[in-house]
Amino acid sequence: MLLSAIAAGLLVGLAAGGRPENLARHRLHWIGLIFAAVAIRYGTEWALQRGSEAVDPLRLPLFVAAFALLAAALWRNRRQAGLTVVLVGALANGMAILVNGGWMPVWGPSLEAAGLTQGDLATSFHRVLPASLGAEFLVRAGPLADILPIPFYPIQNVASVGDVFIAAGLFWFLVTTLLGRGLEAVEAPGRATAVFETAIGAGQAAEPAAVSRLPRPLAGRLVGFRIRSETGLASAVAAEAATLGRPLVLGGSVATVSSGAAVPTAGVAEAPAGAAAPPMAVRVGRHPYVRLAFNADFSALWLGNLVSLFGDRVHQVALAVLVYQLTGSELGVGLVFLAATAPNLLVGPIAGTLVDRWGTKKVMVASDLLRGALVLLLPLAAARDVALVYPLVFAVTSVSMFFRPARFAAIPRIVRRDELPAANSLSWIGESIADIAGYPLAGLLVAFLAGALPLAFWFDSASYVISAALILTISIPPLARRATGTGGAAAGGPGAAWRRFREDLAGGWRFLRGERALFANTLISVVGQLSVGATLALTVVYARDVLDGRLIAYPANYAALDGAIGLGNLVGGFAIGLLGARVRKGRLVVTGYVAMGLCTVALAATGNVLAALALMFGVGVGNMAFVIPTQTLFQERTPEVLIGRVVGFRFSVVFGAITLAMGVSGWLATIIGVTGVFALFGAFTVAAGVVGLLVPAVRDA
Repeated sequence: MLLSAIAAGLLVGLAAGGRPENLARHRLHWIGLIFAAVAIRYGTEWALQRGSEAVDPLRLPLFVAAFALLAAALWRNRRQAGLTVVLVGALANGMAILVNGGWMPVWGPSLEAAGLTQGDLATSFHRVLPASLGAEFLVRAGPLADILPIPFYPIQNVASVGDVFIAAGLFWFLVTTLLGRGLEAVEAPGRATAVFETAIGAGQAAEPAAVSRLPRPLAGRLVGFRIRSETGLASAVAAEAATLGRPLVLGGSVATVSSGAAVPTAGVAEAPAGAAAPPMAVRVGRHPYVRLAFNADFSALWLGNLVSLFGDRVHQVALAVLVYQLTGSELGVGLVFLAATAPNLLVGPIAGTLVDRWGTKKVMVASDLLRGALVLLLPLAAARDVALVYPLVFAVTSVSMFFRPARFAAIPRIVRRDELPAANSLSWIGESIADIAGYPLAGLLVAFLAGALPLAFWFDSASYVISAALILTISIPPLARRATGTGGAAAGGPGAAWRRFREDLAGGWRFLRGERALFANTLISVVGQLSVGATLALTVVYARDVLDGRLIAYPANYAALDGAIGLGNLVGGFAIGLLGARVRKGRLVVTGYVAMGLCTVALAATGNVLAALALMFGVGVGNMAFVIPTQTLFQERTPEVLIGRVVGFRFSVVFGAITLAMGVSGWLATIIGVTGVFALFGAFTVAAGVVGLLVPAVRDA
């Protein structure tokens, strides 16, 4: 697998216009440790294969030393794209070897599925785990073992989850390195302003292609004085900061304090007429999705979230199956989802306010680790008393309510402003991938585990730990906060602390109320997303009672409808990410609501399964058309010190409307039928879009 990943990385990098000499010029920190780790790791295995009696007693300390050296070197190079992913994979493999006393475990059924036998293994390094999925499987780090069969000749093998991470990271690193100079313009945000790519004649001043963007530390300080980092005043301060802080090379002229136009900006200049097209590597490097892929901070955050989303899908399916097995009641399963929904209404603003106080990175890491611990308690609680499951589910979702605004607030601090639409699109694309692929895979895994269902919760717990490890590698610029004169959080005792908390909470609501574009968008969303609640609640009934089942029978047609929405989300996410910088966000929001509403109304008029699939696809595209621009709008217009509590209020209000719609639509369906509910709630969504078109604060945002 590793050799295949290296070969693929080289081929893709060269095909994209990369240069082999970039590999030779590239420099890694602590390269000696990497060579030492590789030498110890494979030298030990070589000696063991030859039956060295001197090395065998030292296998564990030698392998641990190799992985420790490698982890240290990878941590030192974590700013380089892909190496954070390699680090997580190396730690996973190292943990499996440590737990097994210097042996790498291989699961027997996976070995057979790959078309291999025990005779094909390097017996001095691997040990076969039995087929049973009991306590021994967990004690011997079975989830981290070689459990993924690769049955394809000539690369037949069994890989571990760690191997997958290492292969993906190496591929990523090689492509980035080969592209080299084509990506130099894609400077990591959060530490300095971006490079303004243009050729300027001597003595010429450059007109900025976008608003000036301050170095993050300075921008954070200005927030305390109510100076936005993209205002006219910020441009003048940016010029001074750039001149004092670092040299500017803009083709010939030297920036001065008075020359705000010469400040590097987040934009990319248009090539002069008749100029030669830039090399392919430069064109590839300018693509918004490529720039984000090579942003080590965003990549780690995105990948960590994707891993935990897959884990969530596994535990959601497993929990529903487990509760149904224990209770035999649909009501019992419904209460699980009610417990998971309630925190969206109750915890959002509180969590957002605390996120603003505690810091995004700390909150995300702590949330992942706490969720990882809580999900392990779910099967234990279910075995003792199923009633204990519900408060635990409430607790897991409540902790997630801290993670969500923290991630939301972190994105604009680790990407450039002009990359926000693409960054938010990729975030939702990750959600869509988890929905499309995660639920089917979760169903297969839960069916495969059968009597060993608790292992699914171990899988989810491990996904949270991996996410926390990736987020630990992220560098998020700290916010500079104004001194309040209170003497710290503890000054004045609990009463004063509670008073300050209420003031912070109220400050978030006041900002949301006072920012016309954001508040109007929120009100429109409350009405516009009513059809989302109706769709979530009644699609299963629509598939069973309305659709013609001759082509695709129930429940397969229900799964197909869900898949169509997910596919629409995926395609819409990609498209909006590319259009977001060219079209006004308000126009996209309005278009999204009208499109989704019309598709929902049309669902009420058809029983044809193919037409319904096309309309559900349209619902997914429309959903992304208003979700992504709205998220970007909030990130752009909300001060970083307020963003947690502001989006916390928005989450609670909008999710409250969706939850209300889910409950009311079920009752209404008994009166006017499922199609009547779809027509009514779809009309509400269309009306929300039309009103948004008439309200300048929404339309022109």
